[in-house]
Amino acid sequence: MGCTAADLVTAIRAAAATVAEHRVELIQLDRAIGDGDHGENLDRGFKAVLAALGQSTVDDPSAVLKLVATTLISKVGGAAGPLYGTAFLRASTAVKDRAELTAADVAEALTAALGGVVARGKAEPGDKTMVDALTPAVQAATGESITEVLTAAAEAAQAGADATVPLVARKGRASYLGERSAGHMDPGARSTALLLRAFAEAAAR
Repeated sequence: MGCTAADLVTAIRAAAATVAEHRVELIQLDRAIGDGDHGENLDRGFKAVLAALGQSTVDDPSAVLKLVATTLISKVGGAAGPLYGTAFLRASTAVKDRAELTAADVAEALTAALGGVVARGKAEPGDKTMVDALTPAVQAATGESITEVLTAAAEAAQAGADATVPLVARKGRASYLGERSAGHMDPGARSTALLLRAFAEAAAR
């Protein structure tokens, strides 16, 4: 069974609910090694996404992803807006003109999203960023169904986020702390894992 525009909107709504639920956790993670605004910014961004979806008619998955991208880029401050916005924009381009997404399309969209984040943020695995969650997610994103692809990606993303705890940050605001950034999970890696988990659970439903 493919993923239609309506299915994708449902998944985005689930993601927005997850961000709202974990807002304080993300704020606290970011407060430890950043400026503390990651949870607040992301929550504001996804609330704006919900408002935009409510006012728009999006007739294919690519259009949904593009709407999410442009909203996040325009509404979210800090690094999260440009990075997540670019991820969704690249994903949108990857699945252009497809009425329904297959499991292979979803894997392709994730690969494109990672490419966008790397191009925008210039980070690589080990830098203690969202790339540490998104890279293993893309590598794990295989399966016969969309649910299998996203579940595998979500599990790998959380393992990647967990693996950022001992790392010393080499990119972003956390890198200013040097060795003191070790011992804390990267908030962007955690939010990446949360979003993928929300998408996986929405696909399973």
